[in-house]
Amino acid sequence: MKQKNDFQRLILVILGAVVMALNIKIFVRAGDMFPGGFNGLTLLIQRTASQYFHIALPFTVVNLLLNAVPAVVSFRFIGKRFTLYSCLMIALTSVLTDLLPSFEITSDPLLISVFGGIINGCAISLCLFASATSGGTDFIAIFFSERKGIDTWNYIFIGNVVMLVVAGLLFGWEKSLYSIIFQFASTQILHMLYKRYQKQTLLIITDHPQEVYVTIRDHTHHDATRFHGVGCYEGQEKHLLYSVISADEARRTIDGIRKVDPKAFINCLKTEQITGRFYIRPND
Repeated sequence: MKQKNDFQRLILVILGAVVMALNIKIFVRAGDMFPGGFNGLTLLIQRTASQYFHIALPFTVVNLLLNAVPAVVSFRFIGKRFTLYSCLMIALTSVLTDLLPSFEITSDPLLISVFGGIINGCAISLCLFASATSGGTDFIAIFFSERKGIDTWNYIFIGNVVMLVVAGLLFGWEKSLYSIIFQFASTQILHMLYKRYQKQTLLIITDHPQEVYVTIRDHTHHDATRFHGVGCYEGQEKHLLYSVISADEARRTIDGIRKVDPKAFINCLKTEQITGRFYIRPND
């Protein structure tokens, strides 16, 4: 089972690296975009060195140097296997970006910024599904998400906007503003596809509270609180279970509850913030 899981993670990491490298070659460089994160910072350094100092820096070397410190932090505080798979993703993306040929699908900057951002978000999501990252700011996002128990991608987006403002000052505002659209599209795809650090509250009215609780516990490792009440229409005793779970566990948990109590009434609410103990599955 462990070998199968490792193989699946490896395939997702390789696929994510190929998609990200192709996106850089087809969309990002065709539109002179900055994709955000350390990939975008690498491209910014490359362009600055080329335009102002007439030095051609290889993408691989710059990207690996930038990711060195976040990788060490990740290795110590997030997980060893998580970091190793992430380093594989960074190395593959860097090498493929240098090796793959460039070709142009469209020269329209708006199409490049929207579809390039969507593909970038999909590539990052593939890595996250494999319990890895594409490096750089993703390391930072996962680190603070693990420590604070919140979704930090919007904060990373703000940091990328600051970097893109610097790019605008150096190389002109048009490409920089299109790059912000690129990064916004990428962030929205991440929010839609990767929900590990998003929370949802389950309110379940049921006649089988113990069976429902066991289902929640087994699917999520989260606890639940039982309340007793009376249904106003029929005057019968009812049980209300309250539990907060990760958003990516919600569908599977609700399906499990339906199996043990098909008549359960389930209200699933988006939870913006919680305080107190909340179990987060380890990345390794």
